[in-house]
Amino acid sequence: MSIPAFGLGTFRLKGQTVIDSVRNALDVGYRAVDTAQIYDNEAEVGQAIAESGVARDDLFLTTKVWIANFSHDALLDSLRESLRKLRTDHVELTLIHWPSPKDAVPMAEYLGALAEAKSLGLTRQIGISNFTIDLTRQAIAILGADAIATNQIEVHPHLQNRALIAFLKEQGIHVTAYMSLAYGEVLKDPVIQSIAERHQATAAQVALAWALQQGFAVIPSSTKRENLASNLLAADLHLSDADMAQIATLDRGQRLANPDGIAPAWD
Repeated sequence: MSIPAFGLGTFRLKGQTVIDSVRNALDVGYRAVDTAQIYDNEAEVGQAIAESGVARDDLFLTTKVWIANFSHDALLDSLRESLRKLRTDHVELTLIHWPSPKDAVPMAEYLGALAEAKSLGLTRQIGISNFTIDLTRQAIAILGADAIATNQIEVHPHLQNRALIAFLKEQGIHVTAYMSLAYGEVLKDPVIQSIAERHQATAAQVALAWALQQGFAVIPSSTKRENLASNLLAADLHLSDADMAQIATLDRGQRLANPDGIAPAWD
């Protein structure tokens, strides 16, 4: 099973807002949805899917286990609770949301529990999120690179994460890029805007196409139906080598997801 190139992100969306976003996304053609325990919206995502009329077999659901649930039993129990909220007996992908801060729970314990969740059929694939090169090496030593479906990391034109991405590529671990639009900051970038004008595209389409052309999966979110539909068209936009080279100059190491006490020592 591979990771869909294009999915819907649900970070920061709650209540009726996330129900409407998921419903509209499924309506315009999305078939992958990304959520997490800490987003506190799994039940609403499950409701929107149940009411959508889209067959469960056509969907790719991802959730992420929060750091409070990393002990062996808590991880399995919390994932079962996530499945209950999502109204399904399995998800396609379960990720460790962040590495355990200060190794409070040993990686072998929580990755072992995650592998067990897969063997129990609770999740089809497993992976990691926000893991550095060193942490990914440790994960590979525990699970094997082949068992790690993806590392979901912050990637956008202002944070291109080249060293980590080169390492993941070398190991054959897929990259899922989150925060692809940098909370809208990338959309204001004059270089992105000029490329968009040249292609008669939106700035968001350019930023997403840049990631897609490098082989990353993307999971942008939106509360507007027209933007959800527009973003999907990024898959049809082909950026030239010159466009890609221009965007390569925009890296400024601007990291937005960096929670105190949780974030690792970044590469």
